[in-house]
Amino acid sequence: MTLKRHRRTPVHVLDAPDGHDVIIEGRLDVHTVPDIRDALHEVIARGPGELRLHLAKAEIGDATGLGVIVHIHRRARREQRRLWLVGSSERTTRLLRGCRLERILAPDHLHHTVSTLTA
Repeated sequence: MTLKRHRRTPVHVLDAPDGHDVIIEGRLDVHTVPDIRDALHEVIARGPGELRLHLAKAEIGDATGLGVIVHIHRRARREQRRLWLVGSSERTTRLLRGCRLERILAPDHLHHTVSTLTA
């Protein structure tokens, strides 16, 4: 496994045999989303497999934070990749459900397991 940290963002990428684990730390908002989106596009372009987005240390700050998750889900589907949300906080899970994003992100994409990955 290779750990790579994106240049300007709180994004850590672990290459795994079956895909990629992406750990996002900090706030997802209008100020951070452009760099986070760029980092996620790079990961999707790396190749096939699952894309696990670890959100235990992340906080969705505004609508752009939600928007990047929806955007990445759609982009991953176009590339024949499956997006999993792993370790999201209770607040993040409530926010996703409150916005009815379980209609876009199938319910099995919302994992409540605590991430064992460390940055």
